[in-house]
Amino acid sequence: MILATATLLGLSLRVAACAGDHLHTHQAREYLERREYPQVPLTPPYRPLVWGDLNVIHTTDTHGWLLGHQKLSWAEPYYSGDLGDFSSFVTHMKQIAIDKDVDLLLIDSGDLHDGTGLSDGYPPGGVDAYESNKFLERLPYDLMTIGNHELYVYADTYDMYTNFAPHLAGRYLTSNVNITVFNSAGEPESVPVGSRYAKFTTRKGRRITSLGVIFNFTQNDVNTTVQTVENMVKEQWFIEAIAEEPDVFVLIGHMPVSNDSWPTVFNAVRAVHPLTPILIFGGHTHIRDCQQYDGRSMALESGRYMETIGIKLGADLNAAKDNHDDITFTRRYLDQNRVTYQYHTQTSNQTFDTGDGRSITYGLEALAARFNLSYLYGTAHQDYTLNQNPYPSNGSLLSLFIEDAAPYALAINNTRGSNPNIIIINSSALRFDLFNGTFTRNDQFAIMQYKDTFLYIANVPSGIANQVLSAMNKPTATKRKRDETEILSREINDTPDSALLEEMNDRPGVGGQEAASSNWTFGYVTKDSCPDTDHADDTLHTALPHYKVPHYISSIPPNVATDIPIDVVFLDHLGKKIIGILNSLQKDKNYTMHDVSLYSPTLSSDVLGLYAQAMWN
Repeated sequence: MILATATLLGLSLRVAACAGDHLHTHQAREYLERREYPQVPLTPPYRPLVWGDLNVIHTTDTHGWLLGHQKLSWAEPYYSGDLGDFSSFVTHMKQIAIDKDVDLLLIDSGDLHDGTGLSDGYPPGGVDAYESNKFLERLPYDLMTIGNHELYVYADTYDMYTNFAPHLAGRYLTSNVNITVFNSAGEPESVPVGSRYAKFTTRKGRRITSLGVIFNFTQNDVNTTVQTVENMVKEQWFIEAIAEEPDVFVLIGHMPVSNDSWPTVFNAVRAVHPLTPILIFGGHTHIRDCQQYDGRSMALESGRYMETIGIKLGADLNAAKDNHDDITFTRRYLDQNRVTYQYHTQTSNQTFDTGDGRSITYGLEALAARFNLSYLYGTAHQDYTLNQNPYPSNGSLLSLFIEDAAPYALAINNTRGSNPNIIIINSSALRFDLFNGTFTRNDQFAIMQYKDTFLYIANVPSGIANQVLSAMNKPTATKRKRDETEILSREINDTPDSALLEEMNDRPGVGGQEAASSNWTFGYVTKDSCPDTDHADDTLHTALPHYKVPHYISSIPPNVATDIPIDVVFLDHLGKKIIGILNSLQKDKNYTMHDVSLYSPTLSSDVLGLYAQAMWN
């Protein structure tokens, strides 16, 4: 079921040697045996799913994690299923829905790009996620929508418009997102990336109206347009789209279900249809979350990185037609692994895999080999985490990066490497943990995929330079509301809101950190805002520790006198902020962007690889 990274990616090379996506018989047998029998025991779900009239399987923020999580540190094995396993699960669930004579939809809420080597490891001249998205196209998604990571680069958006959206046949929804393309007359024209909305009828004859919305995103590339949610609901097309009452509205969007603009969309629909059931599927903040805006609706958010599969097991919608009563909805957050899948489909290793599921797995392995994702930089001898260890500490990835790796890597072939400096980054530039064992090219992409440059301002008095970090981390400077545009910008790289995670981690109840049962293992413990909150997680876990980290971190300041000039080094997108703070700390010099220069040819995405090659071999 789960492979050690070296074994898994080593096999990728052998897979690539075979013709197409096929494996030789002995290779297939070896591969399946290793996948199907885990190296660590996984606790199964503790009760079956409860089906309703309308049921939904939901994914969001997959970010290229299509080969699943391959490390053995907790809680990674619980997310070890790959897209092939998920495909097999969906196939079985679709058949179960037919047997039960109910509806089952498959829905995704965006952000397919930027996250692992499968999406980001393409060779020069390629397009992000062009290859990995081909495997998602093979799943029977009923509805999908666009995320902000589909909008940072025009080429990515254009690929979604020309290649990906057509596969959904009108069900890739971009209600408030346009792309500018040349029309048949050779003139530029702004058109929806996908479709504004969709109306369709389910297998059971249930009439559905759907929209696909993104939050008020402002960091999109040129020739793409994001309309505010507030303006979108005033559009004539929107008014006409919701005018006819369906049996249920299914609203999807790359937007948090808490503290964002979903109430704007919800209230616009409710103003026309006060009693129609409304199902909402959100994303973006990478958490398990649920909200009910009234008694006949439910909004679900299903985590990140192929760790969570959200399932909304709907209600007795048939009965809801005849009364005004509240509807009882259920939801479940599934750990993404074969033990979970086989439990809920009542299959075994011999009966679970479908032909298409295995084909997807083999194809992803071949793609990993083609992108050379198994390239080994070195072997880490412990875990380094973003939040499970305090910062600073020996187990903190932030400490490792800013105190050891960055100073080493940025000094390579650098004429200013001998000058004293202080290096400043935003802590959220790192997106994932670094685990004990092999550190590969794929791990490098997962931890820091953006290719940011390091800039510097020379000869800043040490006494001034050493005040910059504390000024950046002042509460007035770093305070963010989750519904403000800034927290949704690329600067924070879409990591979950730390205050919210800490709050969820501290809530008492079943499975909290106080749980000590030897039968429980580390993993997600969710306390959302919907009813029956203690039973939302599909598998019982003990919560992993979670420590606060500052918004900005720095290397250890040089031990020099306050008047000694040093270099202030920083990631490129922090330039204006750094300049503003320097000017607020002193009046002897007015700093501008003309004082900023390139510090090193080393990119942020290369730092850990260079360090591992030197220190972990």
